[in-house]
Amino acid sequence: MTRPPLPRALPARTWTVLTDVGIFAGVLAAFYGVLNIAQYWIGAATPAVNISRSLSALPVYAFYSVVRLFAAYILSLLFAVAYGYVAAKNRRAERVMIPLLDILQSIPVLSFLPGVMLAMISLIPGRQLGIELGSILLIFTGQVWNMAFSFYSSLKSIPRELREAARIYGFRSWHVFLDLELPYSAIGLVWNSMVSVAGGWFFLMACEMFELGQRDFRLPGLGSYLQTAAGHGDTPAIAAGVATMILVIVMIDQLLWRPVIAWADKFKFEQTEASSVPRSPILALLRRSRAVAFVRSHTIEPIVEKLCRGGHQFEPPQGPGAARPWRSAAARVVAVAFGATIALGLFRSALLLRGLSGSDVVFTLRGAAATFLRVNVSLLIAALWTIPAGVSIGFHPRLARIAQPVAQIAASVPATALFPIILLALIRIGGGLGIASILLMLLGTQWYILFNVIAGAIAIPSDLKEAAGIFRFAARQRWTTLILPGIFPYLITGMVTASGGAWNASILAEYYRFSGKLYSTVGLGAEISAASDSGRFSVLLLSTIVMAAIVVSINRLVWRPLYRLAETRYRLES
Repeated sequence: MTRPPLPRALPARTWTVLTDVGIFAGVLAAFYGVLNIAQYWIGAATPAVNISRSLSALPVYAFYSVVRLFAAYILSLLFAVAYGYVAAKNRRAERVMIPLLDILQSIPVLSFLPGVMLAMISLIPGRQLGIELGSILLIFTGQVWNMAFSFYSSLKSIPRELREAARIYGFRSWHVFLDLELPYSAIGLVWNSMVSVAGGWFFLMACEMFELGQRDFRLPGLGSYLQTAAGHGDTPAIAAGVATMILVIVMIDQLLWRPVIAWADKFKFEQTEASSVPRSPILALLRRSRAVAFVRSHTIEPIVEKLCRGGHQFEPPQGPGAARPWRSAAARVVAVAFGATIALGLFRSALLLRGLSGSDVVFTLRGAAATFLRVNVSLLIAALWTIPAGVSIGFHPRLARIAQPVAQIAASVPATALFPIILLALIRIGGGLGIASILLMLLGTQWYILFNVIAGAIAIPSDLKEAAGIFRFAARQRWTTLILPGIFPYLITGMVTASGGAWNASILAEYYRFSGKLYSTVGLGAEISAASDSGRFSVLLLSTIVMAAIVVSINRLVWRPLYRLAETRYRLES
């Protein structure tokens, strides 16, 4: 593998020494940061943090927010890999886990807020760590779902000849996971990780500035800084906070995502070397660093060698009676307990729903139809521009170097920050919340489709692209024969996660308070928000059940057949 050339201003040896010095300084800074954050987290809980609007506080606040974001991201990555693996490998579990995943991503993140925060505080009383874990878990619930869908979809679309080769060479299951399944899923996971972290900035606004009755769970961070500045009408502080957030996003892109994208390009499933590949000066320097090479040769490589030792051995086939008796008994006990819990929940729900009137049911169903229409309109509009844009970015690395950080910044700006402007503009021209809600759904969901389409376009083998050029495919033939079939599994993942995000956004998009006024429209999201405000828990339960039923039905009738089509007809294999 050829390494990209280093800048010509200094000789290669000088760049290597500077890289080692920079890595050493970075490790020391990270160690100091870990000690600082650990000291703060294990300390006593602060009753009410005073959020300073001083510019000197922004670096510390940015550091705290980045730590929460990436702690939640690591949890999301581990959960996504484990959940997607089990769902892809176990047919019985798949029938429950994929619809459940669709439902969970459709539930508004803010609805988790009181329960999760109070549970963490009760679990670790009197310590700041409880509040911090509550915030991290809430950010986790906003990041994890699209990553789990991406890993599941990648596992289902692995070419059959690769699995047969692993079986012929006697790979154990964990060896197949490390050498085949993780590498094949790398590109999709990287791009979905980017959109997950970008979406995490939105949840900082709520998770760092949470009040419940008389209790204040404010946390120092960029989200609380922006909310405090907005509450005081401090325009310079708002501008400084937004500028700091953009600066942090650009730094993360240059120092993390761009090197990871260039590194993940080697996992493309192709038979010829691409003429143009993503490059990263940071990755080139790291590959030439002696410090990195020393760590890799003395830690990573020995561990991998021990793991892979004896990996190429045939596993004896296990028949139906090979399962251990204690596992079957434990499974029965868990199933009985789970069934009893569901039965109790259904009984309590039936008692609560008994007080509903016929007009409540009719109004809920009418709102569900309206929200269903808005969700699908927003998905259609998003697909119309993200598919061609994502393909162009994925096919042209030079364009990706410019468009990728721009898309990350745009995806990271909270949609709610733009919603008042959109709402006022539509009211002035005679529109209403019905149209504005579609735009808010669009702002929050289009990035899931865009980033997945980019990942799908990048994953198309270079030899297929070159073959299309050699045979001089026309534009239409190129799209129908190469592009759309190539990006299809990734596109479905993006549409599924965007659909869940749109249902999630309906809670705010259809019921919005601004300048002391309440703007609402007919919709299921508006009914859930209104029922929550008025304490009508029977209507809230009915609306939630209807939303879950719609999401499960869409999964059964639309997404599951499309996933099955992606893993059979549109799988890359010879």
